[in-house]
Amino acid sequence: MKTLAFCAALLAAPAMADCTQVRLADLGWTDIRLTDATAEVILEALGYQPSETLLGLDVAYVSLREGNMDIFQGNWRPVQDVNYKEFFDKGWVVDLGENLAGAKFTLAVPDYVAAQGVTSFETLAQHRDLFDGKIYGIEPGSNQYLLDMIAQKRHGFDETWEVVESSEAGMLAQVERAVKKQEPIVFLGWEPHPMNLAYKLTYLSGGDEEFGPNFGGSTVHTLSRPGYAEACPNVAKFFSQLKFTLDYENQGMKMIATDGAEPQAAAKAMMAQMPAMLEGWLAGVTTIDGKDGLPVVKAALGL
Repeated sequence: MKTLAFCAALLAAPAMADCTQVRLADLGWTDIRLTDATAEVILEALGYQPSETLLGLDVAYVSLREGNMDIFQGNWRPVQDVNYKEFFDKGWVVDLGENLAGAKFTLAVPDYVAAQGVTSFETLAQHRDLFDGKIYGIEPGSNQYLLDMIAQKRHGFDETWEVVESSEAGMLAQVERAVKKQEPIVFLGWEPHPMNLAYKLTYLSGGDEEFGPNFGGSTVHTLSRPGYAEACPNVAKFFSQLKFTLDYENQGMKMIATDGAEPQAAAKAMMAQMPAMLEGWLAGVTTIDGKDGLPVVKAALGL
């Protein structure tokens, strides 16, 4: 009996070690930096060892499929569900639930550009020379709907248009330069994001085929690798309950992107402002050694 128990313990040890290490896929987007940091602060208080790895969007999905990452908090719907349909259809990634409602994601221009008559995808296509034929996007792999739009000549676009691919930070630096000079620019915009606090923006209508209705009205979901909820039910339960608000993310992202705060400092500040959110996040969640998680996390945060 002792030998059997010892063997069982040896077999269980790798699974326990796997759950101790929580691997988060990060795209460098400010919203994911904040939500990952929020999760990390809480997981560390619970006794886990979270880590982030900066990946491109395509690589994040493949890493979940291959079991090299555990969690990804940036599944924007419906846009990604179309581009990564095979991953969902074949069970290569698992949806742990919605973490944000009321988001939007489509092309945007500063208000002074909209005042010149550019308020839709169609009017944008008619003003190619105004923008030198450039649409500013984010990292490669996240702009496919725009590349397809141009390739298929939808809304009046043609091959003379270019999607400038860089990163969120690179795109926003270009926006900042253009706004300071009151120059025309069109770029991928979304909420939550402090860009909505920093600039007066107009989201372009007519992009339903690319981004969905209501200006790319979106929800954001948390994904895991296949089998994660069965192997690590406590952590999976936590992520299934980790739901944010636009206010939490807009304010927290501003701390990071505009005020220069480190993501974990911003996350702690936001949790101190909105401590009631912890109760929903940690309902039924325990520390790694089985204690009630909520009082432990509150104590760690000084709440």
